[in-house]
Amino acid sequence: MEDKEKQSVEEPEEEFGELLKFTASGFAGGLIVAGALDYFGFQRSPVGQWIVRTLSGEGESILEGFYAFRQRIRGNIRSMAEAYGWGKFFGMMLPWIIDWVSRLLGVNVYGVEAFYIPYFYAMSDQIGGNISGYIFLRKQTGSFSEAMAKYLRHPVMLTSLIIIFLVPAGLLMARFLGFSPTTQIWTALETIAANLCWTPPLIGWLMERHQAKRKRVG
Repeated sequence: MEDKEKQSVEEPEEEFGELLKFTASGFAGGLIVAGALDYFGFQRSPVGQWIVRTLSGEGESILEGFYAFRQRIRGNIRSMAEAYGWGKFFGMMLPWIIDWVSRLLGVNVYGVEAFYIPYFYAMSDQIGGNISGYIFLRKQTGSFSEAMAKYLRHPVMLTSLIIIFLVPAGLLMARFLGFSPTTQIWTALETIAANLCWTPPLIGWLMERHQAKRKRVG
């Protein structure tokens, strides 16, 4: 019985830590592919930009989807981290549509008017994670008002909401100041700078460590 209780405390402590590792892997993958594409002369390749932005902005979402699936296969009790991972995984396809439709409509993807493209690559999965997190709380409480109250008190969800609104302002300002992703490396760096999706998992990881420390002390 004690072993099961100890395991239930230790497993959640690792969950958000794993999500942080996924984010770092996505950043590294985006930069490596971007460097290779620039080296071989594909600086402005639309397909190349799609791959680089997907890895830099959403690479962690692919891994988080596998993580959420693994948790479900293992039969673990549903957690906020799992719900967050599912939401990010299903939210990652929206920017692909936005990107390619914008190009077909003739939008200058290197100009100020296209600041929203890297935003959705970096943050659409975050929006999905935020919505999924609220749905998790709604199912957990069975009440809209209670779920909203828990949502507003949850540091991970609040951090997620804040960065969803802050990131587009930063991207727009950078484009106004003359930045343009004219190489794949610049494309990767712009997406990585906008991808603050690691901050909510970091907050969650710190919370879990603090809670585990309190339980050990208690």
